[in-house]
Amino acid sequence: MTVTAFVIDDSAVVRKHLTEMLAASGIDVIGSAADPLFAWTRMAARWPDVIVLDVEMPRMDGISFLRKVMAERPTPVVMCSTLTERGCETTMQAMAAGAVGFVTKPKAGLKEFLTDRSNGLADAVRAAARANLRALARTTAASPGTRGSTPPAMAPAAGAMAETTDRVVAIGVSTGGVQSTEVVLRQLDRTCPGIVMVQHMPERFTASYAARLNELLELEVLEACDGDRVINGRVLIAPGGKHMQLRRSGAQYVVEVKDGPLINHHRPSVDVLFRSVAHCAGRNAIGVIMTGMGDDGARGLREMREAGATTAAQDEASCVVFGMPAEAIRLGAAQDVVALDGIAGWIRQAAARPLGRRPTAATP
Repeated sequence: MTVTAFVIDDSAVVRKHLTEMLAASGIDVIGSAADPLFAWTRMAARWPDVIVLDVEMPRMDGISFLRKVMAERPTPVVMCSTLTERGCETTMQAMAAGAVGFVTKPKAGLKEFLTDRSNGLADAVRAAARANLRALARTTAASPGTRGSTPPAMAPAAGAMAETTDRVVAIGVSTGGVQSTEVVLRQLDRTCPGIVMVQHMPERFTASYAARLNELLELEVLEACDGDRVINGRVLIAPGGKHMQLRRSGAQYVVEVKDGPLINHHRPSVDVLFRSVAHCAGRNAIGVIMTGMGDDGARGLREMREAGATTAAQDEASCVVFGMPAEAIRLGAAQDVVALDGIAGWIRQAAARPLGRRPTAATP
């Protein structure tokens, strides 16, 4: 079945080239518009499977329009914007408001990007067309954006602290992850073991993502720097364009951030992180693979399980895209399959258990 798309961008040149590029990739672009108000009227005649949306436009900004779409006619949206500091923050707000994915338009070489069929936009549109909108709507509704709405965390099990001091939680996530990870992290507090996380994002977006989460959550959330310590109550997010690995420094865990080739078409790669966690932390590790397109992280999670780690995958019903978790389950990498709203509780139980025992699926 052919995927239909509608392009909204205030540049006529961008609209023309994106339309031609998507059409050449087999996607039916049923229309385009210079701003959201024109677009809404035109889409009413024939609604697309996916909307490709710029972030800064005349008459109505992209975030306001996205919220209108998600409230009145939920539709997968892919953000396509130029990479600027302001654009990073705006795009992160859009992802939190319900956008499924995003593709960065470069400042330099824009024409080449717009005509390059391998620029990632067609893949993002196809992935968005397969998105589980029910799951997306739930995660968006569960992200009110205020610290005060954080549910109380489950008290850690008595006597577990000696075990949890050496624990580390590794999370891998992609499409749909901006909303989903917030749902999970919002239910954890500073007694939680240190978390290392890969969220597929380009360079500079991860800094805005981490800063936003740090404002919203009780946890300390940072874009990782080389040598950062993994400590209780801290979340280290792999920076876009860099791989992140776990390393042991005496009795402590630290992260190593470095360049390297694309792995599974990604940098950062979940597999790179998970394999390092398997090697350095073994049975002291807790691994979770969440919503995302493709298979990055599935083999790394299997290596974690083989090393004695406790592992889980997000279930299909709560995933926006059931790609990465599905592959992990197929490979036998996940000991448990857990719904999104149960992942935080599952992590707490995994951290509190004596080594060698498995947690059970838990609710917050």
